[in-house]
Amino acid sequence: MWPFVRCEALRWPMSLDMFLQHCFNALTLGSLYALIAIGYTMVYGILRLINFAHGDILMLGAYFVFFGTFAFGWPWGVAAVVAVMGASALGILVERIAYRPLRDAPRISALISAIAVSFFIESLAVVIFTGQPRPVLQPEWLVSEWQLGGIRILPLTAFVPAMTIVLVGILLYVVYRTKPGLAMRAISKDIETTRLLGVRVDNIIALTFGIGSALAAASGIMWALRYPQVHPYMGIMPGLKAFIAAVFGGIGSIQGAVIGGVALGFVEIMTVAFMPELSGYRDAFAFVLLVLVLLFKPTGLLGERMEEKI
Repeated sequence: MWPFVRCEALRWPMSLDMFLQHCFNALTLGSLYALIAIGYTMVYGILRLINFAHGDILMLGAYFVFFGTFAFGWPWGVAAVVAVMGASALGILVERIAYRPLRDAPRISALISAIAVSFFIESLAVVIFTGQPRPVLQPEWLVSEWQLGGIRILPLTAFVPAMTIVLVGILLYVVYRTKPGLAMRAISKDIETTRLLGVRVDNIIALTFGIGSALAAASGIMWALRYPQVHPYMGIMPGLKAFIAAVFGGIGSIQGAVIGGVALGFVEIMTVAFMPELSGYRDAFAFVLLVLVLLFKPTGLLGERMEEKI
């Protein structure tokens, strides 16, 4: 049973209440995938780099909130804001140490560096936090049930999509209505020409990593609320699925990442809802979708063919 929405009994054929409950669950899960996928697509759009450490930033964001609430006694909202800021700074640091020195190196070097950073963060988290799952504080106002007819919904079900809409709206404003956003779009088209025009390319790329990491931390915090525990490997599967969502929507497109994330959430939830005997294969659905996309539309729904950047 999904943790967000609970029903009285499972009936087949599916009742309208049951169908709506699954829709709420799918929208919530898809919103989380969308937030994570945006980080992948922003970095790829600028550097043509898959940041495989992105899911681990998600994990660290959740841990920052855990220690903020339990170790320091901060209110959940304060801990969440600090976690997002800390994860953003960490993303900028990762870019500066692991990716910037390899910007002119062969593409495979940056890919290997990204994988190495991912393993390093996970191993360091195991050493520091131990591999034992830890419980997460859930604010009372997010877990008190709402009764809507025959449907019982947790406020978290509405909170996650609402926060996703707000964050995506802010991001789109930054990308399409501000000078740093204009610089990001220029770099995604031609990094060398943009540099010649006087744009501080390194600063803009660092800003891109910071924004993507902040969104990953926000999604990690909400993921930990959905499944109320944290552990060092919690970011692996959400990160992989969000990458698939980014590819499905068209990697390099923010709007595509959102569409891909929500679509993947609905595919995952509805397939299990209508065919419960396949619930054990739920994680496989995303990878089947990836294979189909690569076979029939490699650029994704909204993606465009891009030239390689060396």
